Amino acid sequence: MDFQYKDAYQITDLIRIMRILRAPDGCPWDRVQTHESIRLNFIEETYEVVDAIDKGDAALLREELGDVLMQVIFHSLMEEEAGRFDFDDVCDEVCKKLIIRHPHVFGNIEADTPEEVLKNWDAIKMQSKAQSIADSVDDVARSLPALMRAQKVQKRSAKSGMDFRDAADAAAKVPEEQAELFAAIDSGDHEKIEEELGDLLFSVVNVARFAGVDAEQALTRSTDKFAKRFRAVEKLAQERGVDMKNAPSSLIDSLWEQVK
Repeated sequence: MDFQYKDAYQITDLIRIMRILRAPDGCPWDRVQTHESIRLNFIEETYEVVDAIDKGDAALLREELGDVLMQVIFHSLMEEEAGRFDFDDVCDEVCKKLIIRHPHVFGNIEADTPEEVLKNWDAIKMQSKAQSIADSVDDVARSLPALMRAQKVQKRSAKSGMDFRDAADAAAKVPEEQAELFAAIDSGDHEKIEEELGDLLFSVVNVARFAGVDAEQALTRSTDKFAKRFRAVEKLAQERGVDMKNAPSSLIDSLWEQVK
């Protein structure tokens, strides 16, 4: 194989390497992959980028961004092979989109605050995609994490005028949905329980939205907090010779209160 090793590689090298891997005499695994077969890989790589950001690890971030870039090229090559578009087309389209949606930089529109920029961005996006505010909820990807998708759908519907008056109005819906969940639990109907639990979660997300809180991030932080405290409870129980699996709930509650 005619391939020259380098001390430093560029984007053109990455594209060439991926083409070699996809070639008939390339990698047996890479050449049989499809958009669908590596779909979850893309999601996982994206979350690993987010994890690197959360850790503040620059070296890890560099590595994970490379993995995401590789995924972008991987999918682009599949489309190139099918004769629909290639990586250059992807770059061309995103460049044009950025120029069009930043008229305050590349045009003569004024936008001096982040809020004005977002307002212009949304207006241009709606115009360029020929969307109406009423049907824009359908453009929220179903593959998003559930809390994130719920918050985006709520924001879209709010733009059309369908919304609560304020945070207190949204919060008043929570105990109502909670009562319906309890009733479903009493009935033992699994499908009804799932439905009412979803409604309760959706209502809580509405409260988060009005409070200016990102629901996905809020739950992530609460989960991290619980995990940290749980590890502390485990450690404390071990130090005191407590078998957590067989200990009374009152003792576990006591340990929990101590680590809080």
